[in-house]
Amino acid sequence: MPDRKPSYRTYTAPAGGWGAAAATAKVLMQESVLAKGSRALLSMNQPGGFKCPSCAFPDPECRKTLEFCENGAKALAHEATRFRVTRELFERYTVSELAEQSDYWLEKQGRLTEPMRYDPAIDRYVPIGWDDAFATIGRHLRALGSPHQAEFYTSGRTPNEAAFLYAIFVREFGTNNFPDCSNMCHEPTSRGLPPSIGVGKGTVVMEDFDHAEAIFVIGQNTGTNSPRMMTNLVEARKRGVPIVAVNPMPERALIKFTEPQDVIQMATFGSTEIASEFVHISIGGDIALLKGMMKVIFERDAAGEDVIDRNFVNRHTVGIEAVREDAFAQDWADICRVSGLDEEQIRRCAEIYIRSNATMICYGMGLTQHQEGSRLLQQVANLLFLRGNFGKPGAGIAPIRGHSNVQGDRTVGIDERPDRDYLDRVQAVFGFDPPREKGHHTLEAVEAMLNGTAKVFIGMGGNFVRAVPDTERSYAAMRKLDLTVAISTKLNRGHVIHGREALILPVISRSERITTEAGEQFVTIEDSMAKVTASCGILEPASPACMAEVEIVCRMASATLPDSKTDWEALAHDYGLIRDRIAQVYPGIYSGFSERIGDPAGFQLDVPPRRLVWPTPNGKANFLLFNGLEANRPVDDPAMLRLATVRSHDQFNTTIYSYSDRYRGVYNDRMVVFMNEDDRKERGLARQARIALETISDDGIRRRVAGLTVIDYPMPRGAIAGYYPELNPLLPLEYFDEISGTPAAKSIPVRALPDSDETA
Repeated sequence: MPDRKPSYRTYTAPAGGWGAAAATAKVLMQESVLAKGSRALLSMNQPGGFKCPSCAFPDPECRKTLEFCENGAKALAHEATRFRVTRELFERYTVSELAEQSDYWLEKQGRLTEPMRYDPAIDRYVPIGWDDAFATIGRHLRALGSPHQAEFYTSGRTPNEAAFLYAIFVREFGTNNFPDCSNMCHEPTSRGLPPSIGVGKGTVVMEDFDHAEAIFVIGQNTGTNSPRMMTNLVEARKRGVPIVAVNPMPERALIKFTEPQDVIQMATFGSTEIASEFVHISIGGDIALLKGMMKVIFERDAAGEDVIDRNFVNRHTVGIEAVREDAFAQDWADICRVSGLDEEQIRRCAEIYIRSNATMICYGMGLTQHQEGSRLLQQVANLLFLRGNFGKPGAGIAPIRGHSNVQGDRTVGIDERPDRDYLDRVQAVFGFDPPREKGHHTLEAVEAMLNGTAKVFIGMGGNFVRAVPDTERSYAAMRKLDLTVAISTKLNRGHVIHGREALILPVISRSERITTEAGEQFVTIEDSMAKVTASCGILEPASPACMAEVEIVCRMASATLPDSKTDWEALAHDYGLIRDRIAQVYPGIYSGFSERIGDPAGFQLDVPPRRLVWPTPNGKANFLLFNGLEANRPVDDPAMLRLATVRSHDQFNTTIYSYSDRYRGVYNDRMVVFMNEDDRKERGLARQARIALETISDDGIRRRVAGLTVIDYPMPRGAIAGYYPELNPLLPLEYFDEISGTPAAKSIPVRALPDSDETA
């Protein structure tokens, strides 16, 4: 916990700028890697260097000397830290004592240095050799009554080579149980977009920012979650491109931003105003906004204006008439009530859209994490269809994914619902018949643990137990397992909330060298715009006992599958052989992989809608109807507030860099609730009152988080926000998007109640 008193004050400076430069220097010093970290930063996102271990935003073709952002520097500093977790730490603390520490404290202990196993007799982790660790994994997996009793988790930082082999190993073992970090964030992209456009990816590339005539950024805090994108937005604004920011929270970077790499702007303390239109939408009101904009377009079309791209619609789409009728059926009063906007602003947004001949719509988890997240994205596609915003420069749909290579993992096989063509190619290339039945996504995996059908959990990176909803139930689920395996760089909550047996396997990080019997190896990463580039670490591994992810996968496979026809040992040493296998399994997009990756700039994967080709069953882009205006099921409770869980600026996923969030004016505290001042007064709460939040649900389970300080913030009426993962206990496992299984973390129905000693 922080050792200074919490304070709260409005941040008025531009985002980025000297604040970002100071924060970068500070974190390098805090982790005692000022010289080492600075050298590594010069190689991050550069040809021949390594890819940022933080967000998935692409690197520009015209590279700058310093191609990194503040949060990328923080991720690197925490990865390259001089601090180490050795066996002495585990001798000093029992696991029960470690479980009492904060997530921040666990993270700050540093890099893991040797394999450890849990000894229940003394409640401590003790060293174990790599051979014995793999033998333990193989013994547990082979002893299962069914392969489906094991869950195989993947974090988005896993590179293509390791993820591809992980998928092959698990399918040869006999299951498609692949709970994945994408299940908790952008799965509506993967499941909701294919019925519309045929692919579960975005359709834009970096060059499209240079040609866009309008950019909509919806439900995405760019300055914190993908700061390198701010350069593109700054350049677009300087060209006069309108940028429409749609968010329940005014985010500082989308209001005013200073580029740290812009010498003149830094020297003159200048900045760029980003959003030309800020749309202060209610939580879950996005469908209403989109339908309102479509209603305006259809009204003007009916009046004889040339506002619909009829050539595109007639040649490439089906279903417009049903969407048109639905738009006309919507009442403006309902649209305004649900969206929280006035009709005038919705018409203004529609006018910006209509005037543009090339529009990009970028979005984040503010759209995906709702009960109707998948159908919400289909409405985004509908809007883009009306003006023909696919298959031309500057136009398209752009999911801004969070974790580096989370998209690549899905591309190379991490998917609980694999398609038949992929499975047939796996059978042809690897010589075994992979399972054909659907596996578990994240929430189904937790349910399987709770009901006792899951026995083993293997986590390839990440902090699964802290990331999933319904914290107390999820903790209980993990503790029921026979074995948990954490393949990790640093200590986290998943190591202290574990099964009856537990292993911690320390892994080489993205920024570190991988050297095998075949020489130095590199891995590959797919960014959020489907470009694949090489990543080659430059630092020495944190410990000689750390092992590369690829070798860990291969040795788990060898220990589990003694009769496998796959030469796992050869693949563990020569990553070129893995890329050759990827090319065989994916002969279209990855043909010539080993040769193409030799280009320092990487290569672009084919995304058919960019060519106006639609891989849907009917070969068309489909307007898809959604009956209603709300992205979440209504709740009949006059006291209800809609809670969105969010990251702070000093955080990446579950990793907490500090207890401050300078852009939102919060210092030394994370137990806060951002609330509209009128909502606070209506509830009789004083400024900075201490409250508890309690989930509104009908399942008989009481979910409550107390000790929260109310912060006045310009939220829409009825909307509040607080930090993830501290407020995960309020999100029921059953509260999710039915199409994708993604938890509805951006719209949890809660009540604000007085805090008390009894509930704190």
